[in-house]
Formats: sequence, structure tokens, C-alpha cells
Amino acid sequence: MKAKARQNFIIDGIMFIVMMALTGTGLLTRYVLLSGKAAKAVYGQKVEMSMLGIGKDSWHTIHLYLGIILLGLLLLHIVLHWKQIVALFRKFIVSDKTRLIVVIVFIIISILLATFPFIISPTIEMGFSY
Repeated sequence: MKAKARQNFIIDGIMFIVMMALTGTGLLTRYVLLSGKAAKAVYGQKVEMSMLGIGKDSWHTIHLYLGIILLGLLLLHIVLHWKQIVALFRKFIVSDKTRLIVVIVFIIISILLATFPFIISPTIEMGFSY
């Protein structure tokens, strides 16, 4: 196996493992470690839940870090395949003007999706309890 192919294989394998871990932590925090309201409905009282000695908030942090790792691996993957991406982009979108528009829209959407938690204020509701 050539060095570049081996490198791509390893990066893709790590990306897959990180995606599976993201899926697992997402499912864990959504369906296993129940929120206060859902846990009260199941257990009849407020309970603190954990998995492997780690609470829901810490699992959310792990989920976030896994997402950041996956993003870094994806960026590395894109850098390593840049020539192929550019060639395919030029093949599929022939017009220079259309290509420019697509790139600008893609960049704007990407920035908005990554920064929306800091742009939009959360709704705050007061006066409820579990």
C-alpha cells in the first residue's frame, strides 16, 4: 500500500471511529441519561443519572470535543484531497461566475452554522421546577 493511500486509510478509519463515538454519546445523552423532567416521569422523583461514573453534562462535553476532533480530521481530509476536490468542482460547475457564487454561499452558510449559537440568544423561562 502506498504511503498516501495508507495515510488516507488511517485518517478515514479514525474519522469513522470518532463519528461512531459522536453517535453513541449523542444517543446516550438523549435517550439513556434522561433530563430532569423525563427522569421524574420514569422514576417518580428527580434523580441524578450517570454512565461509567460520568454525568450527563460531562458526556455533553465529551460529545463537543469529539465533534471538534471530527471537524479537525475533516479539514485534514479536505487538505489532503484538495486537488481532487478542485478538479471535481471545476468539472461539475463549469462557469467561473457560478463557481464563485457557490463558493461564497457555501462559506457564508458554513460560518453561520458554526457561529449561530453565539448570534442567537436563548429563550429563558423562569419559575418552573422538576
